[in-house]
Amino acid sequence: MNSDRVEQIRSLLQDRLQPLELSVLDESAAHAGHRGAAGGGGHFRARIVSTCFCGLTLVQRHRLVHDALAPLFASQIHALALQTICPEEN
Repeated sequence: MNSDRVEQIRSLLQDRLQPLELSVLDESAAHAGHRGAAGGGGHFRARIVSTCFCGLTLVQRHRLVHDALAPLFASQIHALALQTICPEEN
């Protein structure tokens, strides 16, 4: 169930990054029929505002997110679009 996946993603990000703002959208329906969707993985978009991102490059920020969500990439997440923001940039 995709709402469960969104909650799993939110929970992992909340625990690891303690964001000031967090939004997770399930965009899987827009990708129905896509090869990755056939394997059960969903398409998600996340906007995260966290002090953890301050002083990091975009690649380093994305690595933090991917590390936090590593348990879900094997079967729950096929694609993830990220917006990673330091509070001063918001």
